[in-house]
Amino acid sequence: MSRTWSGMMKRFYLIFLLFCTANIYLGSCCFAQCPSENKAFQAGETLTYDLYFNWQFVWVKCGAAHYTFRSQNYQGKPALRNDLLFTSNKRCDAVFTMRDTLISYISPKLVPLYFRKGSLEGKNYTVDEVWYSYPNGKSHVKQHYLNRHGEWSEHKYESDDCNYDMLSILSLARSFDPKNYYVGQKINFPMTTGKKVEQQTLIYKGKKNWKANDKKTYRCLVFSLLDYEEGTKDKELLRFYITDDKNHLPVRIDFFLKFGSAKAFFVKGEGLKNAQTAIVK
Repeated sequence: MSRTWSGMMKRFYLIFLLFCTANIYLGSCCFAQCPSENKAFQAGETLTYDLYFNWQFVWVKCGAAHYTFRSQNYQGKPALRNDLLFTSNKRCDAVFTMRDTLISYISPKLVPLYFRKGSLEGKNYTVDEVWYSYPNGKSHVKQHYLNRHGEWSEHKYESDDCNYDMLSILSLARSFDPKNYYVGQKINFPMTTGKKVEQQTLIYKGKKNWKANDKKTYRCLVFSLLDYEEGTKDKELLRFYITDDKNHLPVRIDFFLKFGSAKAFFVKGEGLKNAQTAIVK
């Protein structure tokens, strides 16, 4: 179960990146222009999720996730700090303990400044850490990685385009307008992991209503992440639902794992910047 749980959590992190990157590639954003207007969130926003795992035909609540924004200085300048915290509950701790914390600093114009992910999964502790700088119109990324053996490695990357981690890209893309999506559209994009850049593919599945754990029904945009392997049939790794309004809140995430499945359900959102117009009356 430990491998399954660990894989589930990694995909849950990825999903925050995924639905946002879809907006980037289908919207009007140009990566070379890092600054962007924030239309979707504000300091004081908090999102809460329940996490469930299906083990031998039984659904078990295995933990919770909390995502928050607050105003804070970074290197003496105004910035926004966003934190994503995952915790397993006592029932799941007996099998597999998980305490993961992700931190991101971005400028008021949504430019990435710093990212850190500390993960305690079972008995293993790892750290991904990223520093951003922009000399001479270039995007420079310095990454440190601590593996489960306590060994550090350093990775550097430079490009003409903007670079994002899974939290800063979420902050950027929540402000984009997905009105031009069409069913079946494929979105290819790169993802920076802390050690390398990976290519992923999303497919837009259309709109669907869904009732979240806050007892409200939302009009949602639905996406699937596919695993492409040459010579094999495409495999759906996960499916996720985001609200069809200016907030673009992820309200449901389905994970299709090798030894079961998992789900993350939206519980509540506080301090939202925009009206929740995706709620079905």
